[in-house]
Amino acid sequence: MCDACGCDLKPEEHSHDSKIIEVHQSLFAANTAMAKKNRAHFDKMGAVVINMISSPGSGKTTLLEKTIEAIGDTIRIGVIEGDIETERDAERIRKKGVPVIQLTTGGACHLDAAQIHKGIHLLEREEGGTELDLLFIENVGNLVCPATFDLGEHHRLVMVSVPEGPDKPGKYPKAFHSSQLFIISKTDLLPYFDFLVEDATRDALQLNPDLQVMDLSATSGEGMEQWLAYLKKVCGK
Repeated sequence: MCDACGCDLKPEEHSHDSKIIEVHQSLFAANTAMAKKNRAHFDKMGAVVINMISSPGSGKTTLLEKTIEAIGDTIRIGVIEGDIETERDAERIRKKGVPVIQLTTGGACHLDAAQIHKGIHLLEREEGGTELDLLFIENVGNLVCPATFDLGEHHRLVMVSVPEGPDKPGKYPKAFHSSQLFIISKTDLLPYFDFLVEDATRDALQLNPDLQVMDLSATSGEGMEQWLAYLKKVCGK
């Protein structure tokens, strides 16, 4: 008996590759369709949506906190937080006084468009996030799976922190191919790590020449002006 599907053929007598491909195609087609609906919803709201992807601990939540502190009084900001478990990131953002919803995947390594569809309605209904200029989606910490799933965002940001090392563009090319902005974070730690900003920038631009690159430290404030100017520009402020 075949362990994969329970049929009477021996495993070597047939292949399940075609079935696997069909399932994958179906899943991605459904996600793409939902992402299109999400984008239409965001456009109707008048909100610019930025999907933030990075490895765990790159500083996404800290960057959001500092961003809200800097421009939250002039740009209406909302946040959808994605994590495998806990509400910790949402609790941090909630303290800044902006609408936020936490989506816990229970083990999945990424958010998908259906989860975002649910999240935006929760944000509007439960958190008062009906009038937003800017919506951040902080994806699950992972540079692999989130790069594959369109959520309906207008912009995708990939972040790499100095302690992670400069080799991430070469190791995770799809994250850089599919993004519009690359942020090198925690630059206040450059004196303590073997990280050359020029190397990471060069490798990222070789993969995606249209990528906009910024290096900053949300902790020290260095480079934040460029990031805030970018946000104001995409929001038309």
